[in-house]
Amino acid sequence: MVRLSLWVILGGVKLITKDLPINEEIKAREVRLIDVDGTQIGIVPFKEALRIAAERELDLVGVAMQARPPVCRIMDFGKYKYEMSKRDREARKKQRVISVKEIKMRPSIEEHDFQVKARNISRFLNDGDKVKVTLIFRGREIIHPHIGEKLLQRLAEEVASIAVVERPPKLEGRNMIMILAPRPDRERRSNVAEDQDAPGSS
Repeated sequence: MVRLSLWVILGGVKLITKDLPINEEIKAREVRLIDVDGTQIGIVPFKEALRIAAERELDLVGVAMQARPPVCRIMDFGKYKYEMSKRDREARKKQRVISVKEIKMRPSIEEHDFQVKARNISRFLNDGDKVKVTLIFRGREIIHPHIGEKLLQRLAEEVASIAVVERPPKLEGRNMIMILAPRPDRERRSNVAEDQDAPGSS
């Protein structure tokens, strides 16, 4: 028994099955036969359906065995399995695990270092990753949390065209944390277009 899934549209009703028996694995006296192009041949004896499939050098596949009579379709089952396997591989390639990168900085960070951090964050965001920005307070710096909050807000503005603030700056112990997430591609393109149309842009 081959285990796959397949949508079959029959008379406007969608049927789902997980077990797809093929050829002699099908146990039925008669079946509702669907041709390779999707048209209905009608209800025929199982042996007749098997003969038609064999004449065309194709397989008889039970796509809705719970129906009465069971629904079978003529198809190249080997080709179908190959196409499904290829589609699954392509889908897995497109899937990407989003990781969270961390950038640490101090409230007293120099401007040059700030710009370096901002570029690194932009690179992570463009790669599709989220970024956790951790601002570390030391000594008496903790009594001025507003300085750190302004710094993180400035950082968020620096990358606003490609990022959204998923979690606003929040003080946790002696650290202030902000999480940035990449914007959807459509929003990025829109922001780029607005920047190009802005007065003074070249």
